[in-house]
Amino acid sequence: MIYKSNTIHVELLDSKIANLCFNSTGSVNKFDRETLTSLNEALDVIKATADIRGLVLTSAKDNFIVGADITEFLALFAQEDEVLLSWLQLANSIFNKLEELPYPTAAAVNGYALGGGCEVILSTDFRIGDSSAKVGLPETKLGIIPGFGGTVRLPRLIGADNALEWITTGKEQRPEDALKVGFFDAVTSPEHLQSVLLQMLEDAIAGKLDWQSKRKQKQQPLKLDKMEALMAFSTAKGMVFAVAGKHYPAPMAAVGVIEQAANMARQQALQVEHQAFIKLAKTDVAKALIGIFLNDQLVKSKAKKIIKAAHHIDQAAVLGAGIMGGGIAYQSASKGTPIVMKDINHKALELGLSEAAKLLTAQLERGRSSPQKMAQVLNAITPALDYSAVKPANIVVEAVVENPKVKSTVLAEVEQVVADDAVIASNTSTISIDLLATSLKKPERFCGMHFFNPVHKMPLVEVIRGKNTADSTIATVVAYASKMGKTPIVVNDCPGFFVNRVLFPYFAGFNALIADGADFAAVDKVMEKQFGWPMGPAYLLDVVGMDTGHHAQAVMAQGFPERMATSAKDALQLMFAQNRLGQKNGAGFYRYSPDKKGKPKKERDNAAYELLAAAFGPVKEFSADEIIARTMIPMINETVRCLEEGIIASPAEADMGLVYGLGFPPFRGGVFRYVETMGLANYVAWADKYAHLGPLYQVTDAMRQLAAENGHYYQN
Repeated sequence: MIYKSNTIHVELLDSKIANLCFNSTGSVNKFDRETLTSLNEALDVIKATADIRGLVLTSAKDNFIVGADITEFLALFAQEDEVLLSWLQLANSIFNKLEELPYPTAAAVNGYALGGGCEVILSTDFRIGDSSAKVGLPETKLGIIPGFGGTVRLPRLIGADNALEWITTGKEQRPEDALKVGFFDAVTSPEHLQSVLLQMLEDAIAGKLDWQSKRKQKQQPLKLDKMEALMAFSTAKGMVFAVAGKHYPAPMAAVGVIEQAANMARQQALQVEHQAFIKLAKTDVAKALIGIFLNDQLVKSKAKKIIKAAHHIDQAAVLGAGIMGGGIAYQSASKGTPIVMKDINHKALELGLSEAAKLLTAQLERGRSSPQKMAQVLNAITPALDYSAVKPANIVVEAVVENPKVKSTVLAEVEQVVADDAVIASNTSTISIDLLATSLKKPERFCGMHFFNPVHKMPLVEVIRGKNTADSTIATVVAYASKMGKTPIVVNDCPGFFVNRVLFPYFAGFNALIADGADFAAVDKVMEKQFGWPMGPAYLLDVVGMDTGHHAQAVMAQGFPERMATSAKDALQLMFAQNRLGQKNGAGFYRYSPDKKGKPKKERDNAAYELLAAAFGPVKEFSADEIIARTMIPMINETVRCLEEGIIASPAEADMGLVYGLGFPPFRGGVFRYVETMGLANYVAWADKYAHLGPLYQVTDAMRQLAAENGHYYQN
């Protein structure tokens, strides 16, 4: 052993090849400041050691290096530009030191080598991956670009077109794809990784492989003539803007950096990367996207702790087939938990099975599944017309119609059938868990499990705790949701729980705008194009269904009459009364007809405008700022109330619930990150301008006090 620290150790093999092994004391290798310092020290020791013939980089963990330590980012990015620049220059001087060693170098990649982990192996002459290897530069997903030379070395190694795709999308690359473009020099099985690595290095030392020219290629300008460069970068800019749009500047900045540095040698090109990195690191978008990553880690870590008290689940059941039941059945079966799908008639069961089959067929057509996998998943779904098939289930998800009487009857029936320790959950979006629990003899084994539609796409599951719900029940449902590939967030019971409770004030703000003469299509355009929602409020109501919206609105009005009582002038109620249900029957705020793929296509409908004009008068123009204020302030205030009342446990979980459950624009980070970015005092002043519109626009006393004290919801 010639060097040892908490993150790296170096030994000199009998062949006089140095093995630099990443082996953090934690569960995974990360490129944190400690690892960067250790790498610098280790390379100095290696340089000073005589008779070394070559160097290999390896990992003692299941993953090579999962990336930089993102927990350090927000504090680091808040520093002065000079501090950030010195950090980037230090890191790159270390990676350059590795690249300039006077003998060949190679890296053996197992598992993930992402971000800084990918950039360090770009500094070696050869890279060998095993069948588990996944490489990539995901920085643009965090609102930044690679900062340890990734924009410089990768294009020179795999070509500008390939590098632009890797960096702008931030996608992980499978070993065979990385081999195809020349990132990997070889791919082998895990058991042969070390032997292939050492043999390749021996061949390089013996002169059989030209390691000097491979190294030189990464240090010189890109080999592109003017026409090739024009085509590559023009095409990339068009494709990136179409996908990322104006709200996510990092992918376009990455294209600009690679284009600007194309004719530069390594050192000059690195300086271009540094300046662009610093500029992006200071943006609100980077702060928001990094915040989402950290919040996601927090939510997942909380789930892992909760799961420790979970009961074992090897058999599930869903009550109620159809689209929702079929979606739940598909998700459970596809993730390895067999499930019984029970309904009272054959047609519903056929609909549920066809929903699962449709999702599996789509996977098959995209090459993400196989006929064997499809058959396996379908075989794990058992349709049933009576309760006897449900008896072995460890967990039962009730997903019948959103009617408290029907749900209570079904819950009481199933409790008679299942084992005493089986957990029962209700997939309800609005009905009180405590109310439904009154139909059960053992309410401690009952809670809410609110899936979002479509089940296979939406990542969030709200797990709703009733006043009698046992911790083990919550743990079991959290475990089941996690096993299904979902992100569970535990909330307390109240009308609408968390997500719908904060959504309907947003709809109330929209309704009031329409009543005052706003054009719903203009509102949608502002909320989509400027604020960043995937759908504006009118379009979202059409997709949800006016009948569903009408029902949920009534629940919210009953639960919070002071703030959410329905108005006589209400566009949602008007549409519902005219049986304009949205996509369900082809007419809502918009008209819908099937496109070539059979999906509903949104079109203008003059009848909707005539209906609204008759009720509310002629259309008036509102500024984008007023549209955003009048829709968002009610949602923000209600989210704050949910935190203050303990409905949601933390700002991080609230923000993730909004991003994963409603599609809140990720570049804004969620309600609390959005307010923090604006500044609490500024937000209070903004809301106060609209306080005359009613209780939904009035901030809480606690928020007002926090703003006066210059306090924060987030400490980073």
